[in-house]
Amino acid sequence: MIELVYPELSFELLGSAFKVFNTIGYGLHEKYYHRSYAEELAIRHIPFEREVTINLMYGDKHIGKGFLDFLIDKKIVVEWKIGYQLGQLPMRQVYGYLRGVRCELAIILYVTRDGIKYRRVLNPDFKHSDKIRTH
Repeated sequence: MIELVYPELSFELLGSAFKVFNTIGYGLHEKYYHRSYAEELAIRHIPFEREVTINLMYGDKHIGKGFLDFLIDKKIVVEWKIGYQLGQLPMRQVYGYLRGVRCELAIILYVTRDGIKYRRVLNPDFKHSDKIRTH
């Protein structure tokens, strides 16, 4: 049997996303979903950081920065996307974020006309001894 990573927290995060969608609906700019999600996380007393900057490294060389939408309790990356995009771009982006902050799990939330769709993404490089790095 496969054990889910952070099942209770994941359930709360998805419930928060569904609540946001049910409250404000479809058709808004991504930033309004971010703001509403932050409000809902605060109501639920879920610790989070928004718009977290991560340094992208090549060995010991800094090659750029990434900006992830939410880092939840220094455990889970949450990314919002407008429209359902199963393509490689969101996945590559999220894998980069997972490596950058050294988290085990990301959840991609897709806002569609039919509601919130989501995808759980595990970091294949995660080791429990890794430490979170945010800048």
